[in-house]
Amino acid sequence: MAHAEPNERFTALYHAHYHQVYAYAVSRAGRKLADDVVGDTFLVAWRRLDDVPARPLPWLLGVARNVTRERFRDDIRQASLAAELRAWVVETDADIADSVAERAAMLAALAGLSEDDREVLTLTAWQGLSAKDAARVLGCSTATFFVRLHRARKRLEQAMSDAVTVDRHRPARSPEQEYAR
Repeated sequence: MAHAEPNERFTALYHAHYHQVYAYAVSRAGRKLADDVVGDTFLVAWRRLDDVPARPLPWLLGVARNVTRERFRDDIRQASLAAELRAWVVETDADIADSVAERAAMLAALAGLSEDDREVLTLTAWQGLSAKDAARVLGCSTATFFVRLHRARKRLEQAMSDAVTVDRHRPARSPEQEYAR
């Protein structure tokens, strides 16, 4: 790809990584702002095409992270992301399958974590990055990333445990109440 003409190289880069950058943008800024983040990310990639490394995904996600931080204030991003996570929880609560209920609990617990914890967890779990690549996105060492990941996982585990404890203390619904939902 290094010998390709700039238009071809950019087009290949865009097609190869658009969906991953979009998923990252949704996880960081919510669906309403994701298109803007992705557009700005690829604009930076076009302008700095010679700086894009051979393994571009961590670099692109780092750019997307910077775009998100620069463009949107924390309170707007947090409100949008929290609304997105709540919407996912509501969507999953409508389904009766156990796996969906577990997903709802996971998303609810994830929504309760700090932005930094959510980012560390989603870079590896949702974006599929290695620890080395995720550390590159965050601008820290791999060892520091592992520490952050371990702590975030512990906090997620605790949040899920707390949610199960709260759920056990709720009164059970009768079949009639459940059917009326």
